Amino acid sequence: MYDFDKLTNRFGTGSLKWDVNEGQLPMWVADMDFETAPEIIQALQKRIEHGVFGYQNVTDDWYQAYQSWWNRRHQFKIEKDWLIFCTGVVPAISSIVRKVTTVGENVLVQTPVYNIFFNSIRNNGRNILESPLVYEQGEYHIDFKDLEEKLSNPQTSLFILCNPHNPIGKIWDRETLEKIGELCDRYHVIVVSDEIHCDLTDPGYEYVPFASVSDQCRENSITCIAPTKTFGIPGIQTAAVVVPNPVLRHRVNRGLNTDEVAEPNNFAVAAAVAAFQHGDQWLTELREYLSQNKQYVRDYIGAYIPEIKVVPSNATYLLWLDCSELTDDACELQRFIEKHSGLVLTEGEEYGTPGRRFLRLNPACPRSRVQDGMERLKNSVTAYKNLK
Repeated sequence: MYDFDKLTNRFGTGSLKWDVNEGQLPMWVADMDFETAPEIIQALQKRIEHGVFGYQNVTDDWYQAYQSWWNRRHQFKIEKDWLIFCTGVVPAISSIVRKVTTVGENVLVQTPVYNIFFNSIRNNGRNILESPLVYEQGEYHIDFKDLEEKLSNPQTSLFILCNPHNPIGKIWDRETLEKIGELCDRYHVIVVSDEIHCDLTDPGYEYVPFASVSDQCRENSITCIAPTKTFGIPGIQTAAVVVPNPVLRHRVNRGLNTDEVAEPNNFAVAAAVAAFQHGDQWLTELREYLSQNKQYVRDYIGAYIPEIKVVPSNATYLLWLDCSELTDDACELQRFIEKHSGLVLTEGEEYGTPGRRFLRLNPACPRSRVQDGMERLKNSVTAYKNLK
């Protein structure tokens, strides 16, 4: 039995998330407040005790750990040759954008979507092409007519898929992924599937690896995976890129090496191996705890803040809040909440224009902090309404 109620003080540790003012409660960036699995800590302690920190190879057990995990948990057999080490999913995506597209080409994303995708595209001189998801009756779906129109543009060469989707928490089903794969193959658009949240599904729900869906999906895709979100270790900088197609793999491999993001630090291999070899039970208990936290937020908001609607989700530990009954500008609301109660959330417009009336909330923390956050949110919304 693991203790997810433990309040670990992160102030003074150089934490991006907790670099806030005294009295503030950060529930914004996708960073959990739980201590990682003891099995990972033990592996890192063993590595530290060795005392020598020279250059690190990617060892055979690293490959085996990824292969075993995806086979037993996601029913997807990954060949060893398909795997390439990378320091992170974001560095991988940026490198792939540079290597498989040229300046001035379009990279397609489905908004609202993880905001760092925009940086990877824009900073490399490519054009962001949005195919907005359709939001109807509180849920999202793909506008395939719009998607096909934009994939068929000769300037569109890459599609960044978020699977499961951040920030809406949607698990794309096999039929949807197969249709995406068919369209991308038809119009010669390579798919990069960001699957970093794949293990953070609610109990009873499972994600579908894009490359597992069909031959088309496998041969025309690059998949980015990692233990970092799942086990709360993003600062260790360890990830993998899966590329079944040998021609595409060569290009990706050269790009990652040219960009110097294909070599592990002294803890990257040990942490990943420990996570995938020994982290099953910790993850099982984590998923249950996160599910209960998410349900607490849904119940609390439904009872005390009915003007906000929580978008249904079955993946990630993030919640997407529809604030359209309160405001047309959730950015203004976010600033008011932060100033009024010290609760720090993320404004939805960071994820593209379709997120303008939304806020993103991260309840991946001990229950007492979730309860504190909900009280702050209620009090701030009450004060906000009184100003209108």
